[in-house]
Amino acid sequence: MVRNNFEIDIKVKCVQAGMVQRTLAEKLGLTSQYINHIIKKKDGLVNKTFVSMMEGLGYDVELRYVPISERTSQIENPSA
Repeated sequence: MVRNNFEIDIKVKCVQAGMVQRTLAEKLGLTSQYINHIIKKKDGLVNKTFVSMMEGLGYDVELRYVPISERTSQIENPSA
């Protein structure tokens, strides 16, 4: 079972960033209709075949969100 609901996570992160889907779409060079389609898509963002294969191998799929600025500083200062 996938532990994240990516579609909800995208909505939440937009709200936290004070960003609407249209702004996200513009930033990514996509249409707001496409972003909305991805978020509302019933199959979700993760390929179900991939998830099924990983579950068959005995793994759950889990993502962790790290702000880019935090990740960049970890790369530049690994001991920090």
